[in-house]
Amino acid sequence: MASEKPILYSYFRSSCSWRVRIALALKGIAYDMVPVNLLKDGGQQFSAEFKAVNPMQQVPALKIDGITLSQSLAIIHYLEDTRPNPRLLPQDPKKRAEVRMIADHIASGIQPLQNLGILKLVGEKKMEWAQNCITSGFQALEQILQRTAGRYCVGDEVSMADLCLVPQVANAERYKVDMGPYPTITRINKALLELEAFKVSHPSRQPDTPAALRA
Repeated sequence: MASEKPILYSYFRSSCSWRVRIALALKGIAYDMVPVNLLKDGGQQFSAEFKAVNPMQQVPALKIDGITLSQSLAIIHYLEDTRPNPRLLPQDPKKRAEVRMIADHIASGIQPLQNLGILKLVGEKKMEWAQNCITSGFQALEQILQRTAGRYCVGDEVSMADLCLVPQVANAERYKVDMGPYPTITRINKALLELEAFKVSHPSRQPDTPAALRA
């Protein structure tokens, strides 16, 4: 393993960056953070300097062990493969598939439809658009979780699914989605936010969090 600390390119409010921050915290991996402000200067992710790090011009990106990775789930899979403790994917193949299914449901089926780039294109109806995307995704997710959940998304162990759930609920709250119809999502989210790794990685506690939004 390379001895230098990993470098995470992150934005405090980015839900995809938050997933990776939770994984790093759970696995006890110390890292340096380079903030990439998605709003300032027309979006620092569009700079030539950052484009060299991630050609997709999105956060997160992680420099680790001599490679640079983007895409939050790919990063989390790599951390899981190289630093397996604590485990974020269950050993049981069926449970493991359920974790991946829920993670993909959020990471492919909900979050991309309401991310910053899309909302910019939608324009003034962006609040309504985000609410619709999250609501339709959460209706399905609530049903799935009623079948798979224990204390957390899949059984009683924290998994990659939970790392996706908490940031997505934060997005839902930010876009004023009524969480009433989703008691299972709400209960799991509340339990996860009590865990230290979810607290230290929280958007209100990042080096680049604006003073007005600090915890």
